[in-house]
Amino acid sequence: MADMRNSPAELSPADFRAIGHQLVDRVADFLAELPEKPVAPAMSPREMHALLGTSDTLPDVGEDAKHIAQHAAELVIENSTFNGHPRFFGYITSSASPLGALGDMLAASVNPNCGAWALSPVASEIEKQAVRWVAELIGYPADCGGLFVSGGNMANMVCLIAAIRAQADWSVRARGVASGKQLRIYASEEVHTWLEKGVDICGLGAGAFRPVPVDDSRAMDFGALQRMIAEDRKGGHRPAVVIGTAGSVSTGAIDPLPEIAKLCAREKLWFHVDGAYGAPAAVLPDAAPALKALSLADSVAVDPHKWLYAPLEAGCSLVRDAEKLRGAFSYHPPYYRFDGEAQDPPTNFYEWGPQNSRGFRALKVWMTIRQVGRDGYVRMIRDDIALAREMCDLVSEEAELEALTQSLSITTFRYVPEHMRPDASRHLEELNALNAAILEKLQKDGVAYPSNAVIGGRFAIRACIVNFRTQSEDVKALIRATIAAGRELSASGSLAQSKS
Repeated sequence: MADMRNSPAELSPADFRAIGHQLVDRVADFLAELPEKPVAPAMSPREMHALLGTSDTLPDVGEDAKHIAQHAAELVIENSTFNGHPRFFGYITSSASPLGALGDMLAASVNPNCGAWALSPVASEIEKQAVRWVAELIGYPADCGGLFVSGGNMANMVCLIAAIRAQADWSVRARGVASGKQLRIYASEEVHTWLEKGVDICGLGAGAFRPVPVDDSRAMDFGALQRMIAEDRKGGHRPAVVIGTAGSVSTGAIDPLPEIAKLCAREKLWFHVDGAYGAPAAVLPDAAPALKALSLADSVAVDPHKWLYAPLEAGCSLVRDAEKLRGAFSYHPPYYRFDGEAQDPPTNFYEWGPQNSRGFRALKVWMTIRQVGRDGYVRMIRDDIALAREMCDLVSEEAELEALTQSLSITTFRYVPEHMRPDASRHLEELNALNAAILEKLQKDGVAYPSNAVIGGRFAIRACIVNFRTQSEDVKALIRATIAAGRELSASGSLAQSKS
């Protein structure tokens, strides 16, 4: 073997193998022990920082690689919030497939730059195939344009940028977004905050986002949408994009996507679906009928690191007309010579999104889909939904709990002391404070980790299950812990004291 340059960043094959084997063994032990660990550590930022045990001053001299790997493993494994824990019910971050984690290691080791095909030939072909598989899984046209990005915010934003460029009556690239009538973007008032960020980043102005009221199911009020579009046209504005949500972040509500699709076709509006969470549920044979309308959208955002169980980061933007995606992002500077032969042009993903240098995000998704297959996703997603419904049923059987919503794999509920049940509306402020304190206690104690939602002014404990490790006993553990925390906090009188 040729002599290696004496570089402080290099590892010999023997050292790499020894450190890697030791790290893989530690991670395998961690995965086996995960259900017995607290879901989250109970430490302040100051206490957590102190655990690092390293100086805040940049080190002048490097350390031993084996020691660094061991130290890093202990820090991360013993002091993290574990979204792969079977009792992690917060937000929408799934248990990551172990094979996908190994895929990340392989991708980082080879380190292809997935901006241009010439720099990442096999990686580009894997990404193209993985995008097609994601599209097929949700029932979207497989010949669409698409690419992998960091997550739901960026997946939606890439689609929004393509929509704005396609819907403007002028060249946004040449003249900017403010050169014509203000474009109006419509979405449910329950839409994820990515849209507020997107409208801001794209320079449309906050007034471009028109939040549409929701109905009793927390889904978009379709009649209100129609009225708002008509009013905006009459007022001289330019209705441009309607965004339907396939699984809202708070409750899992699904907007009336088929009706929105027909309206957009009639009104010549761009129909985008934020399917970051709920779109994969379209794979179910008995999926909600509204999810079948994903196939009608001009664009869809999906988050494989949510319900496809890929490790972070993995978002996916899908655009029906690939040329509209390319038209929004393609530039050809003189220092890029990546076009290839005309008869066999390569896919250069720098033309399809905002990044030039891109990591190999697709590998972990591609490997996980190959391992699981369509049937595996049907089984796991169906199990998650069944567990969420079981949670709602069990909550309804408890005198001290009140079920509020249930959709897809999200259940929301709150603790209501029995003496308040007959007239809970009179105690709204007190109940909101009590349930906020229960949530904080649950997260700190580490038995289970839900998050929150606000439903009609009521502070709710929110449990989302996108986790192939969660079982019925974990659902029951959350319910028991909630009741115990509610009783303890109610009996202590601490809330009343703090308010006084």
